[in-house]
Amino acid sequence: MAYYVVIFDQGPEWIDSLPMREQRDWAGHATFMNALTADGFVVLGGPIGDGTRHGARLIVRSETEQDVRERMADDPWARLGLLVMESIDEWEVLLSSEPDD
Repeated sequence: MAYYVVIFDQGPEWIDSLPMREQRDWAGHATFMNALTADGFVVLGGPIGDGTRHGARLIVRSETEQDVRERMADDPWARLGLLVMESIDEWEVLLSSEPDD
C-alpha cells in the first residue's frame, strides 16, 4: 500500500459567505469522509489555511492513484461542485513515529 497526498480547492459551487459546515450537504460529505477514515483509507485530513479560501489536504493509503480518484469521486461535495481535486501525489514516507506495517 502506498501513501498519497490529495489536494483539494473549493469548487465553483462553494458559497464564500457560508462557513464550511453550512455548505450544501455538509452532513453527506462528513459521513462520506468519516467512512473513508473508519476503513483506513484516509489517514489524516482536513481544511488548511486561514479560511479566506477553502482548501483541504488528505493523506490516504491506497493501492493506486486510480483507486484514489475513483473513491474520491463519490464524495457528495465533489459531485455538487463544492470541492475540486487539484492533485494526487504518491508520497514516499521516510520519517514516521508509527511502526512499519
